[in-house]
Amino acid sequence: MQKAVSCGGVVIFRGKILLLYKNIKNRYEGWVLPKGTVEEGESHEQTALREVHEEAGVKAKVLDYIGKSEYTFTVPSDTVEKEVHWYLMTANNYYSKPQKEEFFFHSGYYRYIEAYHLLKFPNERAMLEKAYKMYKEKGKKSN
Repeated sequence: MQKAVSCGGVVIFRGKILLLYKNIKNRYEGWVLPKGTVEEGESHEQTALREVHEEAGVKAKVLDYIGKSEYTFTVPSDTVEKEVHWYLMTANNYYSKPQKEEFFFHSGYYRYIEAYHLLKFPNERAMLEKAYKMYKEKGKKSN
């Protein structure tokens, strides 16, 4: 059994959520949140910010820690236990540019209900739901 740790962000700007569309030679296809593997010497927060910037071209700012999701998947020789730490983030505009080298072919900001239904994985939908509630609460406190 291998263990892997990734970090990612739920980026919200003016109430809309950043999503990426990934397509690896039609074998793996779907809408996802930006996330990636922790590199040596990085904090989880630094990883999340770097991955959002690399995968979507977005310079984001962390607002809060959302929580972690866990799942397992199999690779030809083993099973991988994956842990993903998620952060609520904001950007300062709607700009995004998908990282083609990582098979991201589209990126954009979507209304909550659209983003919820577009996301491929249930664990990412759960993080989106939690993040959006946190975002709305923060908005009420700043008014």
